[in-house]
Amino acid sequence: MDHDITAFANRLGKNIKHLMKWVKREDIEAWRLYDRDVPQYPFAIDIYGEEVHLQEYDTGWIMQQAEYEHWLAETIEAIGFVTGLPASHIHLKRRERQKGKGQYEKTGLESTDFIVHEHGRAFWVNLDKYLDTGLFLDHRATRLQVGSIAAGKRFLNLFAYTGSFSVYAATGGAISSETVDLSNTYLDWAKRNFALNQIDTEKHQLIRADVFHYLQEAQQQRKAFDLIVMDPPSFSNSKKMNDILDVQRDHVSLIDQAMQLLAADGVLYFSNNLRSFQLDTGLSQRHQIKDISKKSIPPDFRNQKIHQCWEIRHHE
Repeated sequence: MDHDITAFANRLGKNIKHLMKWVKREDIEAWRLYDRDVPQYPFAIDIYGEEVHLQEYDTGWIMQQAEYEHWLAETIEAIGFVTGLPASHIHLKRRERQKGKGQYEKTGLESTDFIVHEHGRAFWVNLDKYLDTGLFLDHRATRLQVGSIAAGKRFLNLFAYTGSFSVYAATGGAISSETVDLSNTYLDWAKRNFALNQIDTEKHQLIRADVFHYLQEAQQQRKAFDLIVMDPPSFSNSKKMNDILDVQRDHVSLIDQAMQLLAADGVLYFSNNLRSFQLDTGLSQRHQIKDISKKSIPPDFRNQKIHQCWEIRHHE
């Protein structure tokens, strides 16, 4: 066992050395330190300011309880040693294999929200309360891209979660935006993110709605947007939805409907993190589609399949 923990600690040390300069230069406080680099240590380790989000992936291995506890304790010790952070700053999550449950499950643990900065924006995060932290780090590059082209544009954020794309768009000079999610919890979180970044909520509206309904109504109201982001969960069976969302099955109608709202020279970013996802080939007959997945995955992510992302426009 000891040989392995040394390999793990060495890899952490190498990664931190390699990434620290980049983190400072990029002006980010939340980043991925380790991504299952050593097979015997199936974790994703993210740094959020002075806190560590440690996710253990369910590999289906069987270990005796005592052996498992020892292994985990060694892992936490190695992380503390390399990062210089106390064990109380290391937040462990066990990720079960997804069984079609919602991605935003509560863990039942209470903990404090705190703020991290990214490219001059500020976000509330919480490392214990939910499966996810409030900020998806793998979308950092796409957020920056959206912020850099948002000036003067009308922005729409669908399946908005805590509204981070909207924060980038608004601070990047979007003239208006609509941020749509079905969860009150996440819209409240988005509202707090807006307040943190001094975003005017008259111009930038938070809308609680089922995205399918929203798209139909927006079309009837002839709404139009220059920039749209749609990052649906892989599956969702929220009690508030009439239907179960299945991104593989539903993406064609979601994209086609969103494109109805997109201005002539506008752009839609569509992404999701379902490993087996395949974009329907029929879509490219109706729209101009460019796969930007490679470019959209930040350099701190070793896992190049963390998400897929497309830039979709109207045919000229």
